[in-house]
Amino acid sequence: MDFKRHIESAWNLTLGNIVSLILLTLVMVAVSSLTLGILAPVTLAGYTQSLLLLIRNGREPKVQDLFSHMNLFLPLLGFGIALTVAVAIGFTLLVLPGILIVVGVTFCCVYMLPLMTDKNLGIVDAIKESYAMGRRGDLVDHVVVVVIFIAISAIGSSVFIGVLFTQPLATLFLLFTYEEKIAGSAPPAPPQP
Repeated sequence: MDFKRHIESAWNLTLGNIVSLILLTLVMVAVSSLTLGILAPVTLAGYTQSLLLLIRNGREPKVQDLFSHMNLFLPLLGFGIALTVAVAIGFTLLVLPGILIVVGVTFCCVYMLPLMTDKNLGIVDAIKESYAMGRRGDLVDHVVVVVIFIAISAIGSSVFIGVLFTQPLATLFLLFTYEEKIAGSAPPAPPQP
């Protein structure tokens, strides 16, 4: 996997659409904060699909895209509650189990939202396919994708205003790798006569 190309592509696309991406990210963060995180997963799903359309079609992201996948509200809310409980139990027992749960879920579910919005998979099927995509090919490549995604997100999360710049960059990077994984898993075209 060509990480340098994916980072450069994400960077160039971020700079080329900086105003609409900052606005989209700002609204997503505001809605997530105002609803105490209840709408965070479903707006992140819309955000992910909007950026995927930017990559594929050059379509400028719009604020209404954040609410385009409200049909995923209950499955994503249930997943979020289950994950929060599991992480809380892990951190209560000792810090290490909580960290292991977070790392494991991130590793297994990194492509879950793009699969749910792009391929219309249910949550269980999206988790299974995300895990399979991570295991497909070189495992080290998948680990590097997860580390780069987390690193970019963490850098932006350290400062509020940083999120407005790094969240689109991290998401676009992840979606470029998703596109490569999807292209690599497509069945070969039948031979032409």
